[in-house]
Amino acid sequence: MNSHDKPVVLITGCSHGGIGHALARAFAANNCAVVATSRSRLSMAEMEKDERLLLEELDVQSDESVREVIEHVVEKFGRIDVLVNNAGVHCVGPLSEIPLSQIQNTFDTNVFGSLRMVQAVVPHMATRKKGKIVNIGSVAALASGPWSGAYTSSKAALHALTDTLRMELSHFGIDVINVVPGAIKSNIGKAAIIGYNRMPEWKLFKPFEAAIRERAYFSQTSKSTPTDEFARNTVAAVLKKNPPAWFSYGQYSTAMAIMYHLPLSIRDFVLKKTMKC
Repeated sequence: MNSHDKPVVLITGCSHGGIGHALARAFAANNCAVVATSRSRLSMAEMEKDERLLLEELDVQSDESVREVIEHVVEKFGRIDVLVNNAGVHCVGPLSEIPLSQIQNTFDTNVFGSLRMVQAVVPHMATRKKGKIVNIGSVAALASGPWSGAYTSSKAALHALTDTLRMELSHFGIDVINVVPGAIKSNIGKAAIIGYNRMPEWKLFKPFEAAIRERAYFSQTSKSTPTDEFARNTVAAVLKKNPPAWFSYGQYSTAMAIMYHLPLSIRDFVLKKTMKC
């Protein structure tokens, strides 16, 4: 892979069928040297033959794994121009009954995993007085509804961290971009159900079992935005000389932005009706 004069992009969470996988392809199509990462290379096997991509195993919950990958990428390419924190997990269920270990795992990946990557790459970018950090949030965090509180609160926390990082890191020439996807076609629903099936049987919320399961697939309908379309538009925004601080794209993006500004009584009514709570 010849990275001369090409932006070097490191992306987390690039398993096949997800947003990270599509972003890796889209950045490569825009003449970038792309390092696509996931906890397992097997989950990225479909990209093995793509010479535009360097595949690396990376666990965002591990200090050692993050350090090793960052060091390897800098050693190989001499720099990291763009970090995309995409690795994330869903968590579906009523907050009062979800095991705390599952909620902690959600935050460990979605929040602390992203922050671990940021803290590892910022010293390198600050030295060069140049770089971009992209955090992948969610429109669901704009109006947190029933059955997904662990996930939406983790994304809301990531949004807040991104806002702070944008101001703090501007002194070092580092742009920080909050990318807020709407309902994008991906494997997130399937992954959410796998996690849900490991949950204990609900006690108070057993009557809502069907509605809770439906929430796992809520973003995956025939109207969901195609993954490649989302990736193309996101990459175009990120690669601008002056990228936007906030970029939202996809099904429900506008609707959720409106929901955010509604009176709480109206928002609660709409969300409870939609999520059958």
